[in-house]
Amino acid sequence: MQWKQDFTPIADNLALSAVVALVPILYFFWALAIKRMKGYVAGVTTLIVSLVIAVIAYRVPVSIAAMSATQGAVYGLLPIGWIIITSVFLYKLTVKTGKFDIIRNSVLSITEDRRLQALLIAFSFGAFLEGAAGFGAPVAISAALLVGLGFHPLYAAGICLIANTAPVAFGAIGIPITALEGPTGIPAMEISKMVGRQLPFLSFFIPFYLVLIMAGWRKTIEVLPPILISGISFAVTQYVSSNFLGPELPDILSALVSLVALTVFLRFWKPKTIYRFDSELEAAATIQAQKRYTSGEVFKAWSPFLVLTLFISIWGIPQMKAALTGHYEGTNVILKALNTMGHYLTWMPEVPGLSNKIIDANGQPIAAVYKLELLGAAGTAIFLAAIVTKFIVRISWKQWAETFAETLQELKFPIITITAVVGFAYVTNASGMSTTLGMAMAKTGSLFSFFSPFLGWLGVFITGSDTSSNLLFGNLQKITAASIGMDPVLALAANSSGGVTGKMISPQSIAVACAAVGLAGKESDLFRFTVKHSIFFIILIGIMTFLQSTILSWMIP
Repeated sequence: MQWKQDFTPIADNLALSAVVALVPILYFFWALAIKRMKGYVAGVTTLIVSLVIAVIAYRVPVSIAAMSATQGAVYGLLPIGWIIITSVFLYKLTVKTGKFDIIRNSVLSITEDRRLQALLIAFSFGAFLEGAAGFGAPVAISAALLVGLGFHPLYAAGICLIANTAPVAFGAIGIPITALEGPTGIPAMEISKMVGRQLPFLSFFIPFYLVLIMAGWRKTIEVLPPILISGISFAVTQYVSSNFLGPELPDILSALVSLVALTVFLRFWKPKTIYRFDSELEAAATIQAQKRYTSGEVFKAWSPFLVLTLFISIWGIPQMKAALTGHYEGTNVILKALNTMGHYLTWMPEVPGLSNKIIDANGQPIAAVYKLELLGAAGTAIFLAAIVTKFIVRISWKQWAETFAETLQELKFPIITITAVVGFAYVTNASGMSTTLGMAMAKTGSLFSFFSPFLGWLGVFITGSDTSSNLLFGNLQKITAASIGMDPVLALAANSSGGVTGKMISPQSIAVACAAVGLAGKESDLFRFTVKHSIFFIILIGIMTFLQSTILSWMIP
């Protein structure tokens, strides 16, 4: 039995249908921000609410609604859950073997100041990981590093989520931008240029904002020079690379330039006072800073993360990605061999009872598969780095396996949270609820240029991915923009730029961050920490897009 999507199921009225479609989202906000439910409880109950709305209000057959939830849950396990497990596992290996003490010391040798450590790790190093891998790895790894340095887990997770705003649109070798070209027909380079004329303003501001959140106004002004070095170097590189090289490299280049620039600057400049969170951390940091390690010891301690960076960078190369998923068609002997392996380790079975059962607005059936790319998943790259790390840190296979088992035990509830919220996202998309909300927002007429980024924000909140949000609302943005006289390139860029501000409150991101820092069950606290910042940033992007659509139209390529 097939079912056709209906985006105005309530009395054929878009406004009423949009109100109903908002119910699961409002429930999730209420569950975390007001009721303060544990993350897995909020996630599972939100999934249930979305299923009820889909079946009763949108008249989705029960079997179709249920199977769409399973499709999302599988995606929540692979690749997202797999990334979290392997990232935390790698971090725990360095802690168990004492290598993280040396890593902590090496960071302290650059600066003992928590404000500047946040810029180095949350902002610059996190952006590099976003550019190379994406899909949760940047927040998981950089937040775990900050906790290891002595940051409070909630602060570590929160500032890493906020810092991750700057690079998301160009994450995973530019996938969010390049994905827009296919369904919209607009060249990715043009979208890259426009995003590169929006996000650098945010990237310049975020280092200042991060420190302001941490330390207050006076303590922020105290370290204004390194803040400016960090923000300006990142923003300028992001603009130049996105406008002249394309969407693939802005994150990696911007992150490296800002990381090197700030590290070099801190060799010659020190803050008047060292900022730490409390006296206990101060004492511990002082003792640690007094230890001396050779350059060889420091290199060995950082090696697991250098190996991680190497693997995820290789995994992000388009030709390698194609080979690892069994889709390589070139002649390179090594890649052909990997392609054979990737072919056998990639499964795309149709989702029973769902594939081609939903008819879209154009009358076409929608295919649905369980996407199981075992070798090509970023988590597998991290897992291989963990295997190499076993030999670097010289831990026995028994201890290695025990550490992996401990990681699985610690992450059982976060994984439940992730599978539930991704299931919720898939139910929302399959039923048409997300499209209803997008259509309602598109009815804002002359104010659409202001609300255009809010579509991206909503899309990332629902799906947890800027790529998915762009695919979900890209055509709607293009068509609506053309109908009101707004440049479609600006609308598409606004969807991606607005989407980055929704990443910090996406249920998936919240669950990932909490899992990485050991705050399972405290997702409501982290959500309350980030939601106000997310709203502030999306309003800024909305104002910027409105101005670029009117008095600053010369900025559009």
